[in-house]
Amino acid sequence: MAAIPTRLTRSWKLRQPIVSAPMAFAAGGALAAAVSRSGGLGLIGGGYGDAGWLEEQFAAAGATPVGVGFITWSLRKSPSLLTQALRHEPRAVMLSFGDPRPFAAEIRAAGAKLLCQCQHMGHVRDALDAGADAVVAQASEAGGHGALRGAMSFVPEAADHLAAHAADTLLLAAGGIADGRGLAAALMLGADGVLVGTRFWAADEALVHPRHHAAIVQTDGDGTVRTRAPDIARQLPWPSGFTARIRRNAFTERWHGREDEMERDAADVGARYARAFAEGDPDQAAVWFGEAAGLIDAIEPAERIVERIAAQALACLQRYA
Repeated sequence: MAAIPTRLTRSWKLRQPIVSAPMAFAAGGALAAAVSRSGGLGLIGGGYGDAGWLEEQFAAAGATPVGVGFITWSLRKSPSLLTQALRHEPRAVMLSFGDPRPFAAEIRAAGAKLLCQCQHMGHVRDALDAGADAVVAQASEAGGHGALRGAMSFVPEAADHLAAHAADTLLLAAGGIADGRGLAAALMLGADGVLVGTRFWAADEALVHPRHHAAIVQTDGDGTVRTRAPDIARQLPWPSGFTARIRRNAFTERWHGREDEMERDAADVGARYARAFAEGDPDQAAVWFGEAAGLIDAIEPAERIVERIAAQALACLQRYA
């Protein structure tokens, strides 16, 4: 498989400018390792923080170099989780949805790269203040939590800002990227690589219930919605400005737009939601993927996904060179 050289691949010693997103509960060690073995960089999803789970997933990755990502506002409640993860010498640590500055020095001291996922230009400026090695410009199309910027304007705006103020800082694009066309487009918009979530959520190695995997194959790009409903059901105190992109289903039809009522009955709703999620019910619980669902028609090994994205991107770049 031919490599696609970019600043990301050269400085991080990768073959492909592809990083897998640290999706909470879905991005375990097996998925991260498969992406890294294929020439990209896989990230374990540290999520809301579970010390035992993190140990299991680093063990599952084995000797393959991987990274890890955390939900920053949650990490502030248990900062020892970062120290624990850094003992495994991750290649990179990604921080999302909160101020990265309190953790930057520890990450740098451990020799790991710092990625900061950003949803608007204020976040980009905060990332530069933290000394980020790479900024991830996450667009609204992305699955899971995010905000409102669209990729076609956000990625080049972030690229221009970095060129003017932090020329050595790398830029990754995220949101709606599931094939080589997306990677090629991201490079043309000024990114040095891509962070891919939904496409790897639909990988064999992802820790996703088979019924949820079946749901993404059956869903097109119109079949998602941004909502607070799953966070209320799980009683998670997400900061304002962030919502979750999930599949439209009976759960979202019932509760999206009725959040006040949901909050009044949160305990009962939460219990029913937890049962449905544990059972893999694709209708009564959140199914966590983004608009790239419309580009996915099969659950496949991560290695095959990396190879196809890279081959398609190279063909696009050569065709229009």
